[in-house]
Amino acid sequence: MVRLIGRLGRSGAALLLAALLLVACSTAPKRPAEIFTGRDRAADQLELANQEADRGNYTAALEQLAEARRLALSTDDPPLIVRTGLSLGNILYFLGRREEADEAWQAALAEAGRVGDRELEAICYIYLERAKLLDHLAGTRKADPAAIRDRVQTELGAVKTDSLAQALGWHVIGLAEKELGRWDAAVEALNKALAIHEKGNYLEQAAYDWYLIASVWSVAKDYAKALAALEQALALDRRAENAYGLGSDWFALAEVYTRAGRQSEAQAAYRRAVDIFRAGGFEDAAAQAEARLR
Repeated sequence: MVRLIGRLGRSGAALLLAALLLVACSTAPKRPAEIFTGRDRAADQLELANQEADRGNYTAALEQLAEARRLALSTDDPPLIVRTGLSLGNILYFLGRREEADEAWQAALAEAGRVGDRELEAICYIYLERAKLLDHLAGTRKADPAAIRDRVQTELGAVKTDSLAQALGWHVIGLAEKELGRWDAAVEALNKALAIHEKGNYLEQAAYDWYLIASVWSVAKDYAKALAALEQALALDRRAENAYGLGSDWFALAEVYTRAGRQSEAQAAYRRAVDIFRAGGFEDAAAQAEARLR
């Protein structure tokens, strides 16, 4: 370069440096127009939290969700803020923290409304209607299952891209139809949720679909269909290594056997549920199953 400067002079050297810089700039990798690192991490954490919740590990799910929520807020991403808020409400609900759950769902709804996202608003309403129905089924608050079914069917019309939210909507409709004594309609709705979960290889959720289908047939006193559905749930929960799901499936089998008058099989199933729950660390569920043993 010293020799070149000597020959070209200062102006020539300046032109040469400018040309070299231009080449360097043109060959440098193009910077991304948008960065997704934080949002991708938030989505991953949210999926992990939801998976823990599906397996009954609500305390662990809450811990996982805290990081997802932090990342969603730090990146100021409205859809992630809404989705983490919905999951937060879901986990709090199943931890028995009903008022906090409602606050989380209402905050998610407000955020969806603020950004004018109709699909997210519809998903929020599905969660809220589901809570009403679960309260009704638990006997803590009265609600109208038919009105809930109709509202969720309306909201499902706005859910175009989120298949898991669609499946949740069909769950709510199925449970409402079950409460109304419309067994075939209930199973039809739950089968729609099952099709979504099977297509996406969501093993725990598909197992739960079969569990709910079994509950419909059990109440309808079609015990053969109920037992067959629970065998399907067991097969999927085994594939997912879902201890809480497996214990719940065996407990449900025991309940159906009891209703069908098959007491020895019922007792064996209760014992299996106890063993699985205890091995998985679900002591409260194990105690509940153990109380059924004679």
